Amino acid sequence: MPSTLSDSDRTLLDFEARAPRSLGAKEESIRQELGLTPTRYYQRLNLLLESPDALAYAPQLVRRLRALRERG
Repeated sequence: MPSTLSDSDRTLLDFEARAPRSLGAKEESIRQELGLTPTRYYQRLNLLLESPDALAYAPQLVRRLRALRERG
């Protein structure tokens, strides 16, 4: 079954995997590299965390982020 992840979805997941740890630096990188507001970035990321295709593409990242989200 082909993936329904778009190139921008994969780019977003790849960015999250290597994003700066500091919030300020990360938000600046989101704006510069992805052309998104941090709010929109996190909205898209949260939607991707529910995607089986995202899990297949980046299993460790998606599982780690799901666990962090559940700990809230």
